[in-house]
Amino acid sequence: MLQDLDDTLIELLNRELPPDLVQQINFSFSSPDKDSISKETTKSLVINLFLYDVRANLELRNSVPTFERETNGKATIRLPSARVDCSYLITAWSIQNANPREEHLILGEVMKVLLRFPKLPMEVLQGSLKTQSLPLPTAFMRAGQLQNVGAFWQAMGGKPKATLNYTVTIAVPVDPAGEEVPLAQGSKISLELLANKSE
Repeated sequence: MLQDLDDTLIELLNRELPPDLVQQINFSFSSPDKDSISKETTKSLVINLFLYDVRANLELRNSVPTFERETNGKATIRLPSARVDCSYLITAWSIQNANPREEHLILGEVMKVLLRFPKLPMEVLQGSLKTQSLPLPTAFMRAGQLQNVGAFWQAMGGKPKATLNYTVTIAVPVDPAGEEVPLAQGSKISLELLANKSE
């Protein structure tokens, strides 16, 4: 499922970024350091989408089971999907000449795309995300789960870079099979009995 989200973000950016820029860039999901990214790419410009945090979204949690009536006189009860926040740290890399202005230009274009879509559009969803019944809301340019960006870059062994925080909330099925239960049969009430009681 997470790889489907990666593919969805690539599809969105490929569709919405300027075509001349798309031809020049590669996408990377490795740790955001030059050595790791350089090994993945054949192009000099890279957009790195580093998935740094995956956690339950308790605000959107729903504990009410769904109830689906079947044609065989039974019903299927399923637990609702869990809502999960997937947080990305987005950086741009100019591999050959390490040009910060070029990287800022790329980040600016990515920023414009992501601001246009508070929910991921259906037409870009890939793999298992195509069948999601719940919308995929996004949170962009807000405080992310990464509390100390400076400490993060220090741990990565590199110099700090301009970053964008981006979170997508996906629905993860926890009970796909569900539980089949018999439907209660309604009792028939005699109109004659009702008439006798009213006399």
